[in-house]
Amino acid sequence: MIDLLLIAVLAGVTWCVASEGAWGAAFTLLSVILSGLVAMSLFESVAGFLQQTISSSYEWQHRWDIIALVGLFSACVFALRSALEYVMPVDIEVHAMVFDVTRWGCGFLTGYVTMAFLLTSLHTAPLPREFLGFTPEPELRSGPLGGLAPDFQWMGFTQYVTEKSFNRGGNGPIWDGATYAVVNGAAGEPGQVKVWPSFPIRYASRRAQHYGSAAAAAPPAAPGGGAPVQATPAGRRGTSNF
Repeated sequence: MIDLLLIAVLAGVTWCVASEGAWGAAFTLLSVILSGLVAMSLFESVAGFLQQTISSSYEWQHRWDIIALVGLFSACVFALRSALEYVMPVDIEVHAMVFDVTRWGCGFLTGYVTMAFLLTSLHTAPLPREFLGFTPEPELRSGPLGGLAPDFQWMGFTQYVTEKSFNRGGNGPIWDGATYAVVNGAAGEPGQVKVWPSFPIRYASRRAQHYGSAAAAAPPAAPGGGAPVQATPAGRRGTSNF
């Protein structure tokens, strides 16, 4: 069921974006990618602010994350798309073949990124751990998109970009980049500090706890028996790379 909805999103966004022409489709693709990165990096901080200022009840604690994530994404797409239209209100004529390839190619990529982002947002939704065929474990999924796992592709892309392109120095924050000490080699040798992503694990545990299907989860242990250097509360980190 979830795959049919995602394919419908992909097809609908592709058609709508391609109808804007080559330049419009390219601008929309750029806006969607940048908006997705901004939303992924800031939504936990925004969710924490909304929780403190509006409502901190138990029910609303499980709603602010997806509200902040999708809200930031939508607002950034609208703002960036409007700014690009203001900077370049008139399209430059391009060759007919380039026009069609560009608008359909950018339209498909925009639809795929939008689909992957929305699937990622379902991890933060106040819903059961598994619903409509959605499960946080990609290897357990079935259907036409089961082997692709677009949400994990998007999460991997976000982590790579914040670790490489947007990283401010060697110690800059990384999206979902909690670090743990990993002890290697013989006893007494210094251990390495490695990034240990936990976004799908934390939110899957929170959804299971919210619906009473799991006990409170302990912090993940580092491989090799090492002790965590930086602990992360379940469900929300509240860090940003911007």
